[in-house]
Amino acid sequence: MRGLNTTPMTIEQIRQAIRAIPPEQDFVWDGIDEDDRPATHEEMQAGIAADLKRRGRPIGSSAKEQIAIRFDKDIVTAFRATGKGWQTRMNAALREWLQTHSPA
Repeated sequence: MRGLNTTPMTIEQIRQAIRAIPPEQDFVWDGIDEDDRPATHEEMQAGIAADLKRRGRPIGSSAKEQIAIRFDKDIVTAFRATGKGWQTRMNAALREWLQTHSPA
């Protein structure tokens, strides 16, 4: 493969390199501290599954409907100028208008 500076090793060279690891650097769980215990395959799979569930946008409520709508630029600019949550305030303004008007 291009771009990689790897030196191929034989199986025997790999075994010798593993044997050369000092004992203090070779990790073997002693069974004393549960926090030091390596995760089991099942625990790793459960952790990966939990991470995958949390990815992406949170599930919204079914009370809202996403639509495409066009407003005049000055209206959108005025609401955006109010800062974060401007779409919620725009929704509230439309709801307030509906209380005094009958959509026909």
